Amino acid sequence: MTYHLDTLAIHADYGVTDDKTVAPSINYSAVFRADSPEEFIEMSEVPQHPRNYTRYGNPGHERIKAILAEFEGTETALVMGSGMGAISSSILSFVKAGDHVIGQTRHYMSTSRILDEMLRSFGVEITLVDQADAQAFIDAIRPNTRLITLETPSNPMLAITDIEAVTRVAREKGILTLADNTLATPFNQRPHDLGVDIVVQSATKYLGGHHDLTAGVVCTSKELAARIWKTHITLGSVLSPMDSWLLLRGLRTFPMRMNRVNQNGLSLAQTLEAHPKVQRVLYPGLASHPQHELAKRQMKGFGGIVSFMIDGDYDTASRFVSLLKLPVNAPSLGGVDSLVIHAAAMWAGTLTPEQMKTAGIPVNLVRYAIGIEHSDDINADILQALDQL
Repeated sequence: MTYHLDTLAIHADYGVTDDKTVAPSINYSAVFRADSPEEFIEMSEVPQHPRNYTRYGNPGHERIKAILAEFEGTETALVMGSGMGAISSSILSFVKAGDHVIGQTRHYMSTSRILDEMLRSFGVEITLVDQADAQAFIDAIRPNTRLITLETPSNPMLAITDIEAVTRVAREKGILTLADNTLATPFNQRPHDLGVDIVVQSATKYLGGHHDLTAGVVCTSKELAARIWKTHITLGSVLSPMDSWLLLRGLRTFPMRMNRVNQNGLSLAQTLEAHPKVQRVLYPGLASHPQHELAKRQMKGFGGIVSFMIDGDYDTASRFVSLLKLPVNAPSLGGVDSLVIHAAAMWAGTLTPEQMKTAGIPVNLVRYAIGIEHSDDINADILQALDQL
């Protein structure tokens, strides 16, 4: 029987471990006892064994992996201590000096640093292309291209990549593809169904949903997961037992939260677009988004990130954020409560001026990460702040 996402969030991990409790236990042990030499050999030799050493695996990890593989439609999944742990472990598993990687000019800031700084320092060739131009990915392919990295929608500019157009050519040429699905989530988009080999997410965001954990997930085939796992246990980005338990709790309500987030996101975007003090709204669910038709084709919903440009300069955007009463002025996204940032202020702390220019982040850009508050209250708060500018 094929179940809906709402049901999988509750039942996909049942029977995965021998824990008979209804609510998952927190397996707070770094190591697990073997009852015989033969069992110790098995625990030591089986990769990702859930009861050997928590850096290798943990019963809580097994539950999460079962749910996330179902969510993304992949053979298996891996869990790690952060989204960047998932991204870095995945990329470093498949590229070496002399290889070529194609990325986007617009990626999450730390992903940009991996591509633009770390990999280059290791002797990996990098080409960054405009993600809105599918042909640009294809034109950038070289004989030594090993990996294409995607992020759609991108953070914070919410540009869309034509996933199928890129993966079709990549598969023909034997090039691996990796997609960051954090902003869309498997509720709104399943990149693996569109041909992506490796799907990564920061589970710190919507999957956890409460701003109280850091975690990352990789969803892929068993063959690719085995290679990524070896890199992961070497780098050591381990998901703690407590964060595993918190993530499992968050996954139970993930579909319900995403329903509200999608509704709130579209409502806020429409409110902002109608206001004269807002220059431009970036949201894939609006007809004004330059890639709205593509977004409709590969997404079921458009998420809770709304980026917009205030009519004014850097100081105007900063003042606007200070006038808001409801959202918390903090980084990250995807929790039950709304967060807001002045994007240029946040990204400038991580990216160089050249990288900021490449990413195309305007000085007056505000990123609103919507929560599950009532949409009327969110919109009213936005309007009162705009009225004071």
